[in-house]
Amino acid sequence: MKHFLIIVLLILSFNTKAEWFEVVGYGGIVDGDTASARQMAVKDAITQALIFSGATVSSVQTVADGVLEQDELKIKTHGQIQHVNLINEQQQGEQYSVTLHLDIIPQQAQCRESKFNKQITVTQSQLTHPDQARLGQIFDIPKASSQRLFNTLNERNMGVKMIPYIDRKLDVRAFFAQQFEYNANLIDTLSRSSNSQYVLLSQITDISKGRKMNNDYAFWESESYMRNFKIDFALFDSQTNDQVWSQHYSTQGIWPHEKTQIVNVNSEEFWRTDYGQKIQTIFNKVGQDLNTAVSCLKTTGKILMIDSDRVVINLGQSHGLEAGQVLSILHRSNLTASNGVQYSHHIQTIEQVVVEQVNAQSAIARNLSDRPLSNIQLNDIIKVVVKEPESFTLE
Repeated sequence: MKHFLIIVLLILSFNTKAEWFEVVGYGGIVDGDTASARQMAVKDAITQALIFSGATVSSVQTVADGVLEQDELKIKTHGQIQHVNLINEQQQGEQYSVTLHLDIIPQQAQCRESKFNKQITVTQSQLTHPDQARLGQIFDIPKASSQRLFNTLNERNMGVKMIPYIDRKLDVRAFFAQQFEYNANLIDTLSRSSNSQYVLLSQITDISKGRKMNNDYAFWESESYMRNFKIDFALFDSQTNDQVWSQHYSTQGIWPHEKTQIVNVNSEEFWRTDYGQKIQTIFNKVGQDLNTAVSCLKTTGKILMIDSDRVVINLGQSHGLEAGQVLSILHRSNLTASNGVQYSHHIQTIEQVVVEQVNAQSAIARNLSDRPLSNIQLNDIIKVVVKEPESFTLE
């Protein structure tokens, strides 16, 4: 019988109806410490279950005092997790896995804006030190990890919808420089090609080899090393070209392969290793952090077409738009500095439209007033108004 302490800091309120989730968690065994690996696997499983349930979690360090037995995991909770059952646990090489069955009470929305989905373009990460990829010949790690990140975020029940833009390599170094002298045209191009309000850029800054795991005198053992994985993320709003979220993540995992072995980073075998699972843990945390960062931001779009008293906009069902919702119109009037840098400037108008027809990625909205729409132009900004249409009718 092993005791462990796991704390979960939840920041939102919950509904009363519970749902069952079955998840598998993984933990790497370092220096033969199976107890820590088991605890890490339980923590990983609980984290995944909370994300799948739609929870916004600031950190998962402890859920409650509990006991992990062979047949059951007992956790005393006062909040979101009601029951936890241990379905299976096993050790395979240097990896420990547990399968948990959890009864979770989903959360309520923290703000009314969170009912609208935010579309985010996921781009291919840039490897800042390609020479570090020689160990294992993992030069495909930027694309493979970006694909893994997209799959992770796309599977989560969150208020964001991920759009992949992974096949093309991008030079994103300027977006992470302290001077912030980046080319906003790249953000605009990516946004238009994917119909996303937000663009997620990343750079992998360190995949170097760390300390050796096994003893030099144990010549009969295969060499194992710790390996670093550090990555930076930056999220940009294409409507304003502003950076709305950024975060740095760092981890280490066991690299069990021989120095001359060529490793396939696109294989499931790679992602099942301790190193792959440590990277996966980062991506799980990115999902939590992204959801928290954008859930209460305003949902905005663009006017694609104007036809008399109707407009076509680039928001639709995938964004959470529904017929009858009211939209406010803002003029786009960017300001240009002496050095040529443009700054986003939006002018609020009194014009408002009501959604008549909703498609997957677009909608048709009608003028809410008998007064004709004036000075409305293509690419003007559309903002969702979280109020009833009757509040904005003009007599």
